[in-house]
Amino acid sequence: MKQITAFIHHVRSADVIDALRDAGYKNLSILDIKGTLKPLGEQELAYSSEAGVVISEVQLSLVCDDNQVDEVTAIIRKAGKIESNISGWVYVSPVEQALPIGGAEDH
Repeated sequence: MKQITAFIHHVRSADVIDALRDAGYKNLSILDIKGTLKPLGEQELAYSSEAGVVISEVQLSLVCDDNQVDEVTAIIRKAGKIESNISGWVYVSPVEQALPIGGAEDH
């Protein structure tokens, strides 16, 4: 299993989430964060200058099987892209264990 964590501009987050859900990936964690991606427009540029190059981003995480990594990362990169600039980052990390909380197996 792998954990995929993506940092994307907030303006692309809905498209990325919709694309992942359409492909059957529904168990997503989404956090609003501040980060240092390149500002998109004048409003973000003004905000980032005042705040020390910090803008609104979204951190999206999900766990998938090893054979799904290429599909998931391709969806995120396609739906999250803004023009030809780097629009964020996708990280893939190994998951050593995934254990349920509660359920019939829990004694």
